[in-house]
Amino acid sequence: MSTATASATPSSEADIRALIDSWIKSVHAQDVAGIASHYAPDILAFDAIMQLQFKGREAYTKHWEACLAMCPGPGIFEMHDLRITAGEDVGFAHCLNRCGGTDESGEEKASWMRMTAGYRKSNGKWTVVHEHWSAPFDMESGKALFDLKP
Repeated sequence: MSTATASATPSSEADIRALIDSWIKSVHAQDVAGIASHYAPDILAFDAIMQLQFKGREAYTKHWEACLAMCPGPGIFEMHDLRITAGEDVGFAHCLNRCGGTDESGEEKASWMRMTAGYRKSNGKWTVVHEHWSAPFDMESGKALFDLKP
């Protein structure tokens, strides 16, 4: 592991933004293979639901399949306040994301989540090596605060 400080590079930030844009298109299309293609084989993901962590692309792909099955109607996936910082071969991004779906009666079911992702460039290709989704929660009740808005 290098101890050198990574400086921001505009081309790396643009490459990561392009990766994110492609990933979002895959999510909107509910294309699980397309979504998974953006992840490194050894991704470690901390999603807000189902289990503590997902180790590896195969496990996280299965999780994405389950998540998309919970939102059978038109999906809602809107990234807001995206910030990207990148060096030559490592970068990260964070944003607020409004996500959810539409139920059988046409009612929208969506909430705001927080997302942070880590990226690594290997053999000339950027991939997601870490992804973390969370929702704030009330300390007294232990309930997630899904009604918060930015």
